[in-house]
Amino acid sequence: MSAPSLPRALADGVETVTLGCRLNMVESEELARQAKASGERGLAIVNTCAVTAEALRRSRQAVRRLGRERPSSRILVTGCAATLYAADFAAMPGVERVIANDHKTLAPDPRSGTRAVAAAEGTRGFLAVQNGCDHRCTFCVIPFGRGASRSAPPDEVLREARALASSGKREIVLTGVDLTAYGLDIRDGWTLPRLARMLLAELPEIARLRFSSIDCIEAGLELIDAMAQESRLAPHLHLSLQAGDDLILKRMKRRHSRHDAVDFCRRLREARPETVLGADLIVGFPTETEAMFQRTLDLVEDCGLTHLHVFPFSPRPGAPAAAMPQVDGETVLARAAQLRALGEQQLRRHLRAQRGKTLRVLAERGGRARAEDFTLVRTPGAEPGTIFDVFVTGDDGRLLLS
Repeated sequence: MSAPSLPRALADGVETVTLGCRLNMVESEELARQAKASGERGLAIVNTCAVTAEALRRSRQAVRRLGRERPSSRILVTGCAATLYAADFAAMPGVERVIANDHKTLAPDPRSGTRAVAAAEGTRGFLAVQNGCDHRCTFCVIPFGRGASRSAPPDEVLREARALASSGKREIVLTGVDLTAYGLDIRDGWTLPRLARMLLAELPEIARLRFSSIDCIEAGLELIDAMAQESRLAPHLHLSLQAGDDLILKRMKRRHSRHDAVDFCRRLREARPETVLGADLIVGFPTETEAMFQRTLDLVEDCGLTHLHVFPFSPRPGAPAAAMPQVDGETVLARAAQLRALGEQQLRRHLRAQRGKTLRVLAERGGRARAEDFTLVRTPGAEPGTIFDVFVTGDDGRLLLS
């Protein structure tokens, strides 16, 4: 989960505060556009998250802060936390309306199904092509907040992607709750790799197409083939792995084994050797022993992971894992710190390996650029949106230097 954005004036007194995933960020911008089109004034939109107990706490904190600091604003609350705890948010001072995820629109007659929704962040465009989830991992309440998996129609995805390209975006990121489930609810054999190939063929002006978080067991060989054959598909994937021990994966109700994860990463690297991988990992899941945790530590090396998103387990009311035997809180935090330290070590190793290489980068704001494999490069003075080659001279432990 990312940190909440600060209130941001987007249009004539309409502000947004966004917590959680990229999908929320995309939807926040769409809500702000709708508010502008309908002439809203003095409106604050809080898009909440419920992926962890901390996310829920920060969502409530954001609404309370707006109520104190902007007493004249009308507050609209939406997102997963608002969907799951609608009555709690509706009772907060200043909240005028709570909108559930399946009605996340200000339009008077919301369309059924899932629309492709686009948003821009600097030089990249984000395109939400899928929503919801049909799986029931025992630690997760997001399916209850997002509903069943739905895919946006391919022609609508193309239309939104073309609009992003026309606005000057050189890179598009495809996002969703369960992105690799794209197309399962659409006839005619649509899949995420097929969608990506279509966008690349129809939009030659797009320099890069990138996937957000994916499920390795759903991705399969078709995605690996697309990564190998389409040079404009960014050689970077973020995997929803969660753990490295088979028994913990089973208790999580994940659909992949440790072998599946390691094998997917191996096959992907054989097909596209320059690929850089990240992963979501949960530590301190109920019943996790030191030996089980060690297998998650080992997974980082076995899969060759570079970017880690580490989540200390927190029980979510209504999720089956909340009723399982819990790991001591201090142990959970200690394991999270250990795994994060390993992640920092992996990142430093990756950065050192880039020294002396020439990388093609896309300049972002703030004197930074991003390589095709998602590595950040310090490029002071570069014009945002430009693509150019840099020679890597070293690193500062977080970014490459050129």
